[in-house]
Amino acid sequence: MRISSRGLLLCAWLCFASGVFFLDFLHLIRSINDPEHPLTLEELNVVEQVRVKVNDAESTVSVEFTPTIPHCSMATLIGLSVKVKLIRSLPERFKVDVHITPGTHASEHAVNKQLADKERVAAALENNHLLEVVNQCLSGRP
Repeated sequence: MRISSRGLLLCAWLCFASGVFFLDFLHLIRSINDPEHPLTLEELNVVEQVRVKVNDAESTVSVEFTPTIPHCSMATLIGLSVKVKLIRSLPERFKVDVHITPGTHASEHAVNKQLADKERVAAALENNHLLEVVNQCLSGRP
């Protein structure tokens, strides 16, 4: 049985409202498409459950992602897609931190700095072409 993203979001809200936390957050990001390959981030092992950390009491979600190669030119776009999906899916009280798994990318520091900067993320999402690419990554397979 597949649970729709709306069903997952409802489950997330019920979990938060009841104070019980058991939602598999990987469900929220597992189906994001890789911008260069016809596979999802989960299928490419870019995102894994063990790299998703949630602290309900502190209202934080942290996701480490591992680019497929150390010089992946799409690392920032992948991180931005993960961040946007979580921001759109979670209650506003959550602070979302998305960053590269340490030691897995040549430009790890620069990419992480961009993803952590609210103004840079907001500016990126004001770019219609970039927003269209992010939305394609989030749309699931055709």
